[in-house]
Amino acid sequence: MSKKRAKSPAAAPRDAADIPVVGMREPCPCGSGRRYKACHGRSAARVEAPVGRPFEGLASECDWVAIREIVPAATAPIRLTDHPDRTVVLTSVLPMAWPALVRDTGEIYLALQVTTNSGDPSQDAAAALLEALDAQPGTPIPPMRHDGSGPRLQDLLAYEPLDVTVHDSFDYWMADDVEPTGEVGESMRRANEKVMPTVRLANVEAAYWVEMGDKRFLRWVLPQPEERLLDAFARLRAAGEAELPGVPSRFVGSFRADGLLVPVWELIEGSDALACEDASSELGVRLSEAYEVTTALTSAERSARSGLQTRQITLR
Repeated sequence: MSKKRAKSPAAAPRDAADIPVVGMREPCPCGSGRRYKACHGRSAARVEAPVGRPFEGLASECDWVAIREIVPAATAPIRLTDHPDRTVVLTSVLPMAWPALVRDTGEIYLALQVTTNSGDPSQDAAAALLEALDAQPGTPIPPMRHDGSGPRLQDLLAYEPLDVTVHDSFDYWMADDVEPTGEVGESMRRANEKVMPTVRLANVEAAYWVEMGDKRFLRWVLPQPEERLLDAFARLRAAGEAELPGVPSRFVGSFRADGLLVPVWELIEGSDALACEDASSELGVRLSEAYEVTTALTSAERSARSGLQTRQITLR
């Protein structure tokens, strides 16, 4: 993306109160003090029933959810079935909350952390991707509305696991020889100030260590049906086995994101990501064994499950 394109993107007319500087989790430019997704980002979207699991049917569904919901800066190459030679890179967020961007090289960057208007992030992302396929190099794709009749990502992408790269900054937005200026430069500066150090664990799928201020957490996106998964966690919690083995930690609960459950552990002594690798593998074995138990919950397990549901929240 050249400096000229960065300063004057070929996008639909915008107003500062309607488009965020970075993304959905940024303060809304209207000055309300709320995040964009809870302010103008919400009012700009059509009110429709959301799809329960928008990325179901894609390989690495859990990582799709993680990139959309919990990872600040990440990329992963994806391949189109009808355009296998076209380079497409999935990313968490782009400057100015663009849904997609065609770089000067012709590479397409497709962002997930954007405001959706159809209730189906998969269909919204597919619409942005189709626009990008027809756009000229150096063109950002602005937020758009569509009639809900188009394809979904599941219709466009090859069924291949994501190879996720987590970044410690948003410098990958720009080519190495390009200095970001103007709105894009300001967007990058603000984004880089807010990036939380994040590591994707290698031993298990879709588990992410993150440093939030002076605290560290492990957030793990899991694909199993929620009710049985909560039963399994209740069994582990009642048995005192819900923490990360060998790592000082506290199981703090879970949240629901794009139809999947995301349990969270606080690393009490600030353990790094490497310390969580073997611990997460062992806990995964425990969880799988508890998941296979189908007998009725005991009184202690029912109490533990009730506590889990009390603390559960839904991001979307």
